[in-house]
Amino acid sequence: MFSVILVEDEDIIRKGIRYAVPWEEHGCTVVGEARNGVEGKELIQALNPDIVITDINMPVMDGLQMIAETKCRSDYVAILLTGYSDFEYAKEAIRNGVSDYILKPLNQEEMMEALDRAALECENIRILRKRNKGVAELKDISLFSNLQLEQPEDPVVAQILDYIARNYTQKITLAELSEKLFYSDRYINQRFQKALGTTVIEYLNRYRIQKALSLLQESRLPISEIGGACGIGDYKYFSHVFKKYVGCSPKEYKLKIR
Repeated sequence: MFSVILVEDEDIIRKGIRYAVPWEEHGCTVVGEARNGVEGKELIQALNPDIVITDINMPVMDGLQMIAETKCRSDYVAILLTGYSDFEYAKEAIRNGVSDYILKPLNQEEMMEALDRAALECENIRILRKRNKGVAELKDISLFSNLQLEQPEDPVVAQILDYIARNYTQKITLAELSEKLFYSDRYINQRFQKALGTTVIEYLNRYRIQKALSLLQESRLPISEIGGACGIGDYKYFSHVFKKYVGCSPKEYKLKIR
């Protein structure tokens, strides 16, 4: 079971989510609720959840600030609840590590789809960590070992894989892919996940960290520059994403492979 925390200042929405979603059917259980970002931050630090579902606009501390202050220390999958007025914030948050967003008024089907995607991401991370534990295997880590990447039958998915391979050092967003492929970002994500079992952003993060692993082994670049060379310019966020998949920081990895 994956543990879930709900952070939402409107009681009726928070309770509605808690009691309307069949959590156990999706491999999850709600372990805590909070009414603002400060309470949410305290719960995250105390319970170390697998998934956090949070509103953006809340009193005392908003959801984005709460995520910014906790995600580097607590490795959870974040899902945003957002109104149309906050839509741009939601898209920006996805570029900075939030896994998914759900527009208000909430649709139960969309909520359960987002929950399934989050549970899948949690499961993939657990599998990767388990496979990559041995120090002797550190140089042979593959972040794609549980994905079906060989010649995907879906031509749209093949285009996305090719685009990422050619442009991973640059900023890539679902909005850009949507414009290039003439599909909505949600539809692209769902199609990609159906073919490969993971989301576009999740795959992009894996691709970049796989490149970072190669650079850490072969390149003389300073560790502080490797994230940028892989398309993740902010070192703090690069270190967070690296640790999420490899189980240690880039610096620790460099020391181990020596």
